[in-house]
Amino acid sequence: MTDAEYTKLLKKYHKLSERHVLVVETDMPYPDVLKVAALSDKIRKAGNELVGLMRKNYDQLFRTKRYRKLLSLYGRTDDETRRKDLARQLKEMQEAYHVTWEFCRKAMIPIGKKYDIGSIFALTKAEDVWCGIEKCLYGNGKTIHFSKYGELPCMRAKQANRGIPISVKDDRLQFNLGKIVFGIKIKDRFQQEEVQAVLSYLAGPEVRDRRAVDTLLEEAYCIDTYRPCYVTLVPKMIRGRYRVYLHLVVEGRAKPKYDKNGNYRHKYEKGTIGADIGTQTVAYTSDTEVGLKNLAERGNSIQTSERKERLLYRAMDRSRRATNPQNYNPDGTIKKGCKTWEYSNHYRKLKARHSELCRINAINRQLAINEDVNHLRSLGDTFVTEPKNAGRLMRRAKETTKNNSGRFNRKKRFGKSVRNRCPGGFQAAAENKFKTTGGTYIEVPNSYRASQYDHTADDYIKKDLSDRMYCLQDGTEVQRDWYSSYILYNYDKKTRCIDKDKCNEEFERLYEKEKALIAWIRANEIKVLNSGI
Repeated sequence: MTDAEYTKLLKKYHKLSERHVLVVETDMPYPDVLKVAALSDKIRKAGNELVGLMRKNYDQLFRTKRYRKLLSLYGRTDDETRRKDLARQLKEMQEAYHVTWEFCRKAMIPIGKKYDIGSIFALTKAEDVWCGIEKCLYGNGKTIHFSKYGELPCMRAKQANRGIPISVKDDRLQFNLGKIVFGIKIKDRFQQEEVQAVLSYLAGPEVRDRRAVDTLLEEAYCIDTYRPCYVTLVPKMIRGRYRVYLHLVVEGRAKPKYDKNGNYRHKYEKGTIGADIGTQTVAYTSDTEVGLKNLAERGNSIQTSERKERLLYRAMDRSRRATNPQNYNPDGTIKKGCKTWEYSNHYRKLKARHSELCRINAINRQLAINEDVNHLRSLGDTFVTEPKNAGRLMRRAKETTKNNSGRFNRKKRFGKSVRNRCPGGFQAAAENKFKTTGGTYIEVPNSYRASQYDHTADDYIKKDLSDRMYCLQDGTEVQRDWYSSYILYNYDKKTRCIDKDKCNEEFERLYEKEKALIAWIRANEIKVLNSGI
């Protein structure tokens, strides 16, 4: 094998292999932490300047009638030749109005020099801005947004030998950011094993790369080399002080985690799981267990914390209104136009408390979601659910309607519920977990209609949203969310429809588990939101 062929195969391996992120805290002294935070703020300012430039170009492009007409024709045309011609014309217009990656990259060069940030960090920030533009051009994005004051972006160097190079000193990983030299704090067994694997690779990278290429050629699969790819620094404000975390992207799958007894922390079983994910709850049915619980909840403290968030925000609003009465109309609405705001010390203290509480609640939500997903993975390896719809549920109603008494119906939907319970985040975490651990993630087609099917009548019966406890045609009372998960549990992979024979066979066994679950919820006085229990 020639050197050129080996290099080509090695690049192919890097492209095919999996990657994971090791998150650890740095051991920087606090003066260096402040320097990192200051540099991160410079990157934020440079990114905002580039966002302003690209946003102006994009708005000018989108205001032209010809571009909007071409977009409309491209969406309605099925002819492949015609679509290619329209795509060419759209690309030419993007180049004419400087809405291209090349312009974005070159425009960032003088901006990066102006703010005195490294070229690798400027290039990475330009990539982030261009991702936002691409979402507007080719996805469902509306516009790109500026970063607020106090929002410190991550500092990512997507090359291992530039920006934040990695080295080894005294059998420990060492990192450099300019003149700042720092290491990492290792707090548990998982982090220790990950670091040892990275050190083992750095001790002989050529041998490990050669073995990876040979395995790819002979056995057609990728081994875990644990090559450190690149480093990202993430500054965070925690309890009034900055702390810097290091995200190390490592090639290969993550090491398994163990409990205090040396056993695997997470067990992966075989079987099918049907899950009905609502705005605030999740109901699931598996071969061995049924469940109905609130999303993103650890203990009973989450609802108390959400109430504290609301109270602090209302206190902030009262303070802001008292300090800036000139910015409000007599009816309490905010005046239009440019305004100057002043904030009292009392407001600043409230804002700090509110920000800290929001941070804690966000972490608790993420931990609760991970715990629930790991539990579901321990019940089976095939996850069946309905398509994602959290984004659509958050939208306000467009039409103005009245109820029977002549009053206007409220246009609000499920914005706060989706924000506090994160059903979309839960579904994305489940998808990622099942796919990365050798399982299967399935979203049923829209015609499946799990919430409307009645297996005793073998028919689809439309139900009101308020009917949480529902009686089947044979008189059996079931909890609606659990019954939807049961219908999803009886999914037929071949026909992509409901397995009606399995519905009849498994119902009595799993219905007994559902009755025991409801009795347990009532006996322990557990509040399951919108369950009807």
